[in-house]
Amino acid sequence: MHPWKALAVPLAALLVATMTGTTPATADTPAISIENNATQPVFSRADAILQTVFVEVAGTDSDHDGAPDRVAVDILRPKETEQGLKVPVIMEASPYFAGGNDVANHPVDVDENGVPLPTLRALAASPEAGPFDGYYDNYFVPRGYAIALVENIGSGRATGCPTSGDVNETAGPKAAIDWLNGRAKGFDAQGDPVEATWSTGKVGMIGVSYNGTLPNAVAATGVEGLETIVPIAAISSWYDYYRANGGVLAPGGFQGEDLDVLAEYVLTRENGYEVCGEQLEQLEVDQDRITGDYSPLWDARNYLNDVDKVKASVFVVHGLNDWNVKTKQFAQWWYALAKRDVPRKIWLHQGTHMSPFNLRTAEWLRQLHGWFDYWLQGVDSGIMREPQADVEVRVGQWAQEASWPPPGTRTAKLHPGSGSTLGPKKDPRAPKETFTDQKTRTAEQLVEATGADPNRLAYTTGALPADVRISGTPTVSVRASLKDGASPYLTALLVDYGTDVRPTGSLVSTGQTYCYGESVPGDSGCTTLRTLGTASTDYKIVTRGWLDVRNRHRDDRTEPLRPGKEYTFTWDFQPTDYTFKQGHRLSLVIISTDHDYTLRYPEGTKITVAPGHSALNLPVSAGRLR
Repeated sequence: MHPWKALAVPLAALLVATMTGTTPATADTPAISIENNATQPVFSRADAILQTVFVEVAGTDSDHDGAPDRVAVDILRPKETEQGLKVPVIMEASPYFAGGNDVANHPVDVDENGVPLPTLRALAASPEAGPFDGYYDNYFVPRGYAIALVENIGSGRATGCPTSGDVNETAGPKAAIDWLNGRAKGFDAQGDPVEATWSTGKVGMIGVSYNGTLPNAVAATGVEGLETIVPIAAISSWYDYYRANGGVLAPGGFQGEDLDVLAEYVLTRENGYEVCGEQLEQLEVDQDRITGDYSPLWDARNYLNDVDKVKASVFVVHGLNDWNVKTKQFAQWWYALAKRDVPRKIWLHQGTHMSPFNLRTAEWLRQLHGWFDYWLQGVDSGIMREPQADVEVRVGQWAQEASWPPPGTRTAKLHPGSGSTLGPKKDPRAPKETFTDQKTRTAEQLVEATGADPNRLAYTTGALPADVRISGTPTVSVRASLKDGASPYLTALLVDYGTDVRPTGSLVSTGQTYCYGESVPGDSGCTTLRTLGTASTDYKIVTRGWLDVRNRHRDDRTEPLRPGKEYTFTWDFQPTDYTFKQGHRLSLVIISTDHDYTLRYPEGTKITVAPGHSALNLPVSAGRLR
């Protein structure tokens, strides 16, 4: 079907126009076309209008220059909007459109007081992004949508200073939504006022990673006009991105990164450090890499605080093997939305930190199209009658569930016991065991070790009698004492021992090409289909959990421990959805320093565990452990 074919004006389009607040079509007014309960590609991407608007962020002066900050908004919309067609907007806000700076991460080897030791610092990786280089424009503009890319505060052509997730950054895309609804000022490059007369005022925000986090943040303001968000691999609380249960923690692959590093990375505006350097230096102090405690700085970046304000529907997407934006981010947001019965849908895949467009392209576009048609165009696409959850339970094998975790999920408790066993019966007479913290070997190396090991404890079930699927947030409770060292960390690993073909985190081309939208110069509107790469491995670390034992009661309060005194420490793992196969063995491995994630204190802390007074709690959605 050619997007420039003659326009049809069916009755359904007139009804949709009325529902969305647009003017009903006349002989001189173009309209969207609906067939089979879906908007059709009847508008030309090649002829679409490109404009840039600088939107004033009223009440926000993050660079303290006496003038409101401004964000740059690049807009692509059907040319028919110049003839009376009104369209909704799919918006992606990002601090990455202008690239990033080379910034050194913080050192993670520290002394006994948590003070960094001199070391060579790594450079942050550079996310790739660029205006209209994705699939939104090719696919959605022909179907009667505008695309808006918001260059966020402190980046590119915007003014202001980036502050990694607080209210100032949220204000940028919120102002763009206000402008689309006539509530904010916009200007062209010459400084002349511009109005969005072509907009219905309905907006859907979407994006991956930081670009997916901003939709969560803006939705938590309750701004009128934001009808839906699609947060992909997104943050819901920045504390849980750079900290865990009172401890300083790294996003996977970026040891030593923190709020100030990220803010400096995206500071690509003109004269950025000259204008914003003092604020960056203060951010480095306030984030507190010594105690890791929750504080007002982190509370200002916790969108869960304002989940009651969310009016938009939410389509959550996350990789179950994403160790950059860890799975707690989606799960706690999802649980909070569920309590409020917010209209929602969820996709969980076996990939890492990636877009679902790269994994299941055609089905992703079908569901996303139906979602945006329903929430932005008023079309009864049927998407809300489909199962709420799509879960990739094994590579390429998807299950649809009524919700997530699946109904009927129950908690099963396992206990460490004598002889490094893990089973359903408590063994209060199991002897205590001691291991010594070290900071050189990775968690993977400690898991691979066979037999007893001085640097970890491992408790393992026998061969499982049936497949066991866990869905949700496991927790662990460990009775232990610490002495003779500086590390305050306890790390728990949930491990699947058994040879299997598992995802590697890479994407592999299938050799097939899929065309999803209109081709324009420099953008074919096609993609190479890909699938997750796999490899046969003997084990998998299914999920991890970390605790700073000084924060055993509260994330915001450090309390010293008495050396050698036993305490009961309880903490959470990262949420997961994983199936342990029949015949495999499930294991709880306990270590202290997690080389790739936690700070690395001087070695030598001795941790003594009382297994008979410890427990592992698993959310079992299918199968049995005994």
